[in-house]
Amino acid sequence: MLFGKEHVDRYRATDGAEGHEWQGTTALILTTTGRKSGEQHDTPLIYQRHGDDYLVVASKGGADAPPSWYLNLQSNPEVEVQVLGDRFTARARTATAEEKPELWPIMAAAWPAYDEYQTKTDREIPVVVLERVSS
Repeated sequence: MLFGKEHVDRYRATDGAEGHEWQGTTALILTTTGRKSGEQHDTPLIYQRHGDDYLVVASKGGADAPPSWYLNLQSNPEVEVQVLGDRFTARARTATAEEKPELWPIMAAAWPAYDEYQTKTDREIPVVVLERVSS
């Protein structure tokens, strides 16, 4: 996470005026449903656009275990996304092996440390595609 609850609260209160720009890149708020608790969890994540979709990376800084938000969306891929003042429902999916070679460099350009994180773990760090659900 970037800086946790404070980041989420400021982002929400200002429609992203505070928190969207973060350390030279951009952040969104991803809301997942806890796979055990059923509770909503908000996570600020670095993102990039790819066509109409949004991309995020389940890196956890190169840890061997994936982040809990990623495990949550595997159990329930329906998520809420907030980008600036735009809040919408999306379906989250892991990029396929065929898609990842195109998508990873987009994310590594936004946050070069992703390449370093991948060298720290044997786990294949996933790129997650967030596809807006039409209302």
